[in-house]
Amino acid sequence: MRMRRKPYARGELASVDFNIQAPLEHYSKWASIFKRKAPLMLELGCGKGGFIAELAAQNPDINYLAVDIKSEVLVVAKRNIERVFAAVDREIDNVLIMAHDIERIDMILSPEDKIERIYINFPNPWPKAKHKKRRLTYPRQLMKYREFLVDGGEIRFKTDDDELFEESLEYFSDCGFKITYLTWDLHRENREDNIITEHERMFSSEGIPIKMLIAEKQEMKKDV
Repeated sequence: MRMRRKPYARGELASVDFNIQAPLEHYSKWASIFKRKAPLMLELGCGKGGFIAELAAQNPDINYLAVDIKSEVLVVAKRNIERVFAAVDREIDNVLIMAHDIERIDMILSPEDKIERIYINFPNPWPKAKHKKRRLTYPRQLMKYREFLVDGGEIRFKTDDDELFEESLEYFSDCGFKITYLTWDLHRENREDNIITEHERMFSSEGIPIKMLIAEKQEMKKDV
C-alpha cells in the first residue's frame, strides 16, 4: 500500500533527537551516539514502529537502531515510540530511527558497529522472479548483513508468506547461517518473547499462520 505524502513529516522528525537525519555521517560510530554503552540491535523495515517501540521500552539495557525508507512512515514510528515510552514513564534514550534505503544498508553500518541481532518483520515478499533480488533476505542482502553482524549474532525473521519463508531458508543456508529456531505457526507455540506487530495481528485475524526463524551467523565454509 502506497503511503500518502505527509508534508509535515520531515519537520516533525527533525524536532526529536532520536531521529537521525544524516545516517551516513555515523558510519562505524553508532555505539558512541547512545547515552550509554550497551549491545546494539537493528530492525530493518520498522514501518510504523509499533514493534521497535515495545521492544526498546521493554529492554532498557539494549540499544536499538530502526530503519525504513520513507519519512512518511517514520513519523508514525516516532509517535508510537513517544506513546509507548510515555506509558512506562521512560526517557527515549535507547532507540534511534532513520530513513535510509535498506538495499544500501552497508553505506551506514560497518563491521566496527558490531550489530548483535537483526529483526526483519513482514517485509515485501517480492513474489515475481525478476523482483526477488529486492527481498530483504536475498543472498546479496544477507552477505551485507554479515559484514556488521557479530560472529554468533542472529537474524530474527517473521513473515506470512510461505514462498518467501521457504526460499529464505535456502538463502540463509547458502550465506553461512545456521537455523536455530523455525516454526510455520508461531502463535501455536506461544513464545513469551514475541511482540505482535501490526501486520502480524492482521494476518493472524485472517487465519494466516505466522512463520518465524532465527538464523545464527556461522563461519563461512571455504571452497576446497
